[in-house]
Amino acid sequence: MVSGALPVLLAVASSTINCGAFTAQLRREPGVAAAEHPAPFSRNAGGRTSSSQLASSAVDEATEAEISSILRPSYDIEPIPLRIGHGFDIHRMAPLSEAGQPVVIGGVVIDHKDQKWTDAEGKYTENPGDIYETQLGVVAHSDGDVIYHSLVDAIFGALTLPDIGQVFQDTDPRWKGCDSAKFMEHAYEVMKYYGYKIGNIDVTLILERPKVASFKPRMKENIVRLLRTTEGRVNIKARTHEKMDSVGELRSLSCHVVVTLEKVVGLEDKLEQATIDLGTK
Repeated sequence: MVSGALPVLLAVASSTINCGAFTAQLRREPGVAAAEHPAPFSRNAGGRTSSSQLASSAVDEATEAEISSILRPSYDIEPIPLRIGHGFDIHRMAPLSEAGQPVVIGGVVIDHKDQKWTDAEGKYTENPGDIYETQLGVVAHSDGDVIYHSLVDAIFGALTLPDIGQVFQDTDPRWKGCDSAKFMEHAYEVMKYYGYKIGNIDVTLILERPKVASFKPRMKENIVRLLRTTEGRVNIKARTHEKMDSVGELRSLSCHVVVTLEKVVGLEDKLEQATIDLGTK
């Protein structure tokens, strides 16, 4: 059941472009009565979800209005028992000096030895296509965490909401170098707001090097913590690309995620169903 207010999308003042200021919390201005601060969604007589106006005073109104409208579709997000979403992300890898940030996957910094990266353009070697041994980093606007980005995309997709790139645009300086755990926190709040919880998560990470087997348990712990679920509902697989194309040449890494969301059945839902059952007898 939908209740309360839509999670804050941007808890940052227009003069503050700082990802650390972003919070995924429910908006409720202190001292404002519920009647004076209407929730942006309410359940109508048909038992579905409809949109209404979102008040905003603590954030950049123009930016929040734009992003909030993305997560307030004109159609009803029906409270069906089970939803399925798929997410995909890919990022370029480059020498750490060029990328400017390390390889972060599932919230874990992937420490590694120098890797045999293919210099396709000949920027660091004598000839294009030569091998250049180097520490790797991920080229991205935020921290380039392909698992977290794919998971957020999958959750939004399951709820029939737009993709992560529309919500957290890579042209917005607020998200420059941002810890993608912030996006995960927000996706969780949106999921909870619509009355869903994680059913299960299946991650397929695709990269040639560095090897990540020893990091997978920590990645799983992070996902379980951020999405308030259990280990038995989260699976992480990793595979190479058999040295083919940009992934096989260590010039990129990618990820696929499939997620199921389960409807959380509250007391009012149970009473409503009981009324329906009685009416059919």
